Amino acid sequence: MKILSAIISSLTLLSLNVVGLSQVQAQTQGFQFQIVPVTLFGNGCPDGTAEGILNGDTLSVTFSAFEALASPPKVVSQSCNLRIGLNVPSGFNVQPINVKYLGFADVPQGGSADLNVRITFQGQEVPTIDNPNATFGPGFSDVWSKDVGIVLGTINACAEPVSSIFGINSNLTARARSIPVNQETQIRIDTIDTTIGPVLFQIKFAFNPC
Repeated sequence: MKILSAIISSLTLLSLNVVGLSQVQAQTQGFQFQIVPVTLFGNGCPDGTAEGILNGDTLSVTFSAFEALASPPKVVSQSCNLRIGLNVPSGFNVQPINVKYLGFADVPQGGSADLNVRITFQGQEVPTIDNPNATFGPGFSDVWSKDVGIVLGTINACAEPVSSIFGINSNLTARARSIPVNQETQIRIDTIDTTIGPVLFQIKFAFNPC
């Protein structure tokens, strides 16, 4: 009887260990490769259809560069808002932790350019650790990059799948009121070169135990 009890206890412990190991593996492996829906709206969205690719710990939004270009004496503002359908499968407890994007600005003397980005989740603005925006003054001509930490609770899909909407609202403004007549003010969000192709935004996730 004692031997039988010991065997049952050992099997129970082994089963629990296997379940725990599979949960840890699920959390550390990240998302399986999948394409997620992306909706674009705004007067400056690039031509073509955007696509969201979820793989590992990263959600990548692929489409071409987005820019604002102004010749004197104009002020040009372009906006492009993304809505990304995020379906977290059961067995995951994930937390979006940062958003990465980069670009270029060329501002002649007498001009200026602004980058404004607002990150949303389920229709509500998400607080950020780093400033997602930037202003480029006269004489700036260089690349820029943003790696913005975000403050957002976990998406708990431990027991059942969770569907949510992640949003990125971006606005670029190029001012050329007082620049020389033969020049232009420009600002753009460029693509990030990755193995899956040109990516405009990357969202990173952390995986927490269920």
